[in-house]
Parts: sequence; structure tokens; C-alpha cells
Amino acid sequence: MSAAQRLDEARALLAEHPVVDGHNDLPWALRQQVRYDLTQRDIAGDQSAHLHTDIPRLRAGGVGAQFWSVYVRSDYTGDQAVSATLEQIDAVSQLIDRYPGDLVRALTADDMEAARADGRIASLMGAEGGHSINNSLATLRALHHLGVRYMTLTHNDTIDWADSATDEPRHGGLTDFGREVVREMNRIGMLVDLSHVAATTMRDALETSRAPVVFSHSSARAVCDHPRNIPDDVLAMLPANGGVAMATFVPKFILPEAVEWTLAADENLRAHGFHHLDTTPEAMALHREFETARPRPVATAATVADHLDHMREVAGVDHIGIGGDYDGTAFTPSGLDDVAGYPNLVAELLARGWSRADLAKLTWSNAVRALRDAEAVSRDLTAAHGPSNAHL
Repeated sequence: MSAAQRLDEARALLAEHPVVDGHNDLPWALRQQVRYDLTQRDIAGDQSAHLHTDIPRLRAGGVGAQFWSVYVRSDYTGDQAVSATLEQIDAVSQLIDRYPGDLVRALTADDMEAARADGRIASLMGAEGGHSINNSLATLRALHHLGVRYMTLTHNDTIDWADSATDEPRHGGLTDFGREVVREMNRIGMLVDLSHVAATTMRDALETSRAPVVFSHSSARAVCDHPRNIPDDVLAMLPANGGVAMATFVPKFILPEAVEWTLAADENLRAHGFHHLDTTPEAMALHREFETARPRPVATAATVADHLDHMREVAGVDHIGIGGDYDGTAFTPSGLDDVAGYPNLVAELLARGWSRADLAKLTWSNAVRALRDAEAVSRDLTAAHGPSNAHL
């Protein structure tokens, strides 16, 4: 089969089994760039000059469900973090209301399936970082009522009850309250997301959780030794848990040669007064100047496929998925430049001998099943006991 034929086959497969992407930072990009003025970033049309994401490219990429990240920076704390998270949730609601022919709110696995049958993109939300709940289980429940269906336990910084992968550990994983957060997430049916957390936190959460966990955007540490990735012993725990590890496309997490380069590029941004996650035009212009002087190591779809091959071998094909992290990274792999690129990844996996059945699990079925299983656990737990009022 030629490369062109594999790409055609990939597109045909995605028409039937579209991508559930675990993490897209479009809401934060809209906040940064235009303060949620959707008339300035009308994603009904081509926004490739500003964003990785718009509706035509989501359609071209075969995306059938998207967890929109309602991320706020982890240096936002207390009420500021909660308020900013609410603004992010509101931004997703505005997007869904503005584009009803293409996007539809999804709260359950059944909603995801109904959206697929209707030809619309199921829109779910994930809160990126436990700082968003300000140590309050009532706030956690409020986010769930507003439609948030996963919470990443930390972002880049260690919080009062959980250690982050990219900060100094303080707890050796989860505290007792952190375990109670996991249990309450199980009770209400919110997926526990273990991207960004320390390996000790991963293990504690898997030991505690009665429902499937997810890694919304993390790859294999054995392939690229970055603390944001998943160690093999944790991947091996997923079958017993039922969880799903969704491989990310961020070059600094998947390509060893890109790790040091990105650290230097991020430091260049900070030296000029920008946050290292800034993707505004001004920040990207600085990045381009840096790249001209010091060429960037470029990841490809094959780089991501290497991670997926390894994750499949260790965790099994029923426990892997895709979480691109578009609009949350300054750089993307060649061939996976934006949300239109998913067929290129599927074509690469076809070339490696992946079956249609296995690819359908990767793109669609595994993520839907994990949410459905979490809903079943929630029904059992809510029947057994009421809300937790634990506190720090």
C-alpha cells in the first residue's frame, strides 16, 4: 500500500472511529490572545495564523470528541484560580453556543456516542490542576455540576495535597486529603487525570482510585526520559485499573533531543518578560528568532508512533489514546502541525501494522469506555454514601 493509500485509509477509519482528543488548550489561547472575544478568533474559519485549532481543521483531522482544557496557570492560587477556571468554563460554553452545528456539549459516554451519530464534535471539559479547586471538595463538585469531567491533580507546581512531576516533592505523592480528593472524584464520576503529576502521585492515585484514571496528555518515559511522561511500572498498572494513557505530541516530552533545546527556549522567553507557556504573537516572534539562531530538533508523527508502540506493548491496546495538547505548546511535530494532522499519525500506525480494530480503540473506544466505567463506579458510590466534607 502506498503512502497516499494509507492516508486515504486513515481518513476513512477516522470517519467511522473519530479521534477523542484528551487535551486542547484553545480556551486559554483565546483568553491570552483576545480575552475571549470570539469575533476576533472566529473558529468557523481558518485561524491557522493564530491557533492550532479551528472547526475546519478539526473536521479535516477527524476529531469526534474533544476534552477542552479549562486550564489556569498554577501560579494562580486561591479564589483567583477558581474564578479564572470559571471564566474558562464559560469560554467553552460560549464556543458550544456559538457553533451548534459543529460542537455539542457532552457530559457522558452516551452523549459522546450521540454526538458521533449526529456528526457533531462532542465537547467535554477537563480542569488542569488541583489548584483550581482551592482545597475545597465543594468546589470540586461545583466544577462537576458545570460539566468538568476530569481534573488533572496538579499542573507544573506541587500543591498542598499532591506532588507535581516538575516541582520539588513535598508529600511523597498524595496526602490523606489528596486521596480523599480521588475518592470524591470517583464518587461524582469525574475522571482522575494523572498527567503532570509525580510518579509517586501516579502510584498513590492508582492505588486509591476505584474508577479508571486517564493521562490526558502524557507519553512514555522509557522512550523519552522526561518527568512529565509515564514510567513503565505505572503503564503496567493500567489494565487492572481500566485506565487510558493518551499520548501527547509536545516535542519536549517525546523527542529527547528537544528537551534541552526547549529548556533554553523557555528561558529565553522568561528573560524577555514572558511566561514560558505564552503563545501570543509577541512570544512566538521571540521563539522564531531563537530558532533561527539555534535550529530546533523536529519531532514527527513517527516520534509519536514510537511512544504509542511502546505504550501499547506495556499497557495493552485497550489502555492507550491520544491527547495532542494543541494550543498549549509553542511547537508541534512535523506532520502533526495542528488538529488537522491526526490522519498522518493513523497512517503511520497503519504502516507499522496496526489493525483497524486496534486503531478504533486508540482513537475512539478506549476513552469512551473509560468515561462509561467511571460513570458506573459513580452510581455505585453515590448509592452507598453522600458527599465528602473532608478538608485540609
